Amino acid sequence: MRSTRSIEILCLVLAALVLIWSGALAAEMWPVIGLLAAFALAIVGFRVRGFLPNRSRVRLLIESWSMVLFITCVLWFTGKSGSPLFNLYLLPIILSALTLGRLVTLLQVAAIAACHVLLAMTTPGVDVISLFYASQVVGQLAPFLLVAYLTTTLSADITEARERIENLAQNDSLTGLYNVRMFNEMWQREHEACEHNGGTYALLMIDMDKLKEINDVFGHEAGNSALLLVAECVQRSIRQSDHAARFGGDEFAVLLPGASHEVAQAVTKRLRHNVYKTTLDLRSRMIRCSVSVGVVCYPKDSRDMRQLRSLVDDNMYRDKELRGHPGAEANA
Repeated sequence: MRSTRSIEILCLVLAALVLIWSGALAAEMWPVIGLLAAFALAIVGFRVRGFLPNRSRVRLLIESWSMVLFITCVLWFTGKSGSPLFNLYLLPIILSALTLGRLVTLLQVAAIAACHVLLAMTTPGVDVISLFYASQVVGQLAPFLLVAYLTTTLSADITEARERIENLAQNDSLTGLYNVRMFNEMWQREHEACEHNGGTYALLMIDMDKLKEINDVFGHEAGNSALLLVAECVQRSIRQSDHAARFGGDEFAVLLPGASHEVAQAVTKRLRHNVYKTTLDLRSRMIRCSVSVGVVCYPKDSRDMRQLRSLVDDNMYRDKELRGHPGAEANA
């Protein structure tokens, strides 16, 4: 992560400047140089491509705790518990809060408090069991706890917002099914995979019957309820490996990977049955919905995606015409 590297470099630069200005470098040159060099090498090592490539959380844990250790060593050379660099601990706390969650961050604050006590025990004239020291520790650590809490809360809000944005980019806002763009991407991938590996799939186009009449008589909220009913029936009628989408308006689509024509027809029959048996209560009237369905199979009907889309639309409208005859819904 670029932000992690920036935090580590900032920590290294600030520590180096204070070590030079405070005279610690002149007093204990080689230990200080060794400490700075070790952390600089660690930063480079963390950026190596092969360093835990598939375990980013573990890598962040190591980086964050390495910063805590480095800062503790820097404090040892710059005044221990009274060091002006004590607030450098805020950097790993912010890093943990943004990337590792509240529990790890609180554990880190507790470890920093323990480091403060250990450093104070080695500082001449500091009584670690006195009320004065206790009040000093509380005053120094309280902002850390506040920063940890606020940053983890902000990070959670950002994550939730990002998930909502991603969901809006992939899913229809009313039904929760995939939207047209996402469905077409999945269909394209499935089509290419079948062309390469010789597989099969089926495509269903579904149109809800008489949605305009429901909207005109009962209002658009009733129409939305009817669309939700159909969407739920679609989801109940397919497998977990299948993909369903709303194409806008009263149209839905289903992709059935690996399905034959017989499987697609069985899904169609199950879908019709689920929709018809689920009634919609509108102003104390029980309304039965129905759907018209078109089915095509790859490669049986065509190997071309455009032609498959045209065929499935034609089949759907042909089914709607047939089901427009009296008694069509009763035979669902």
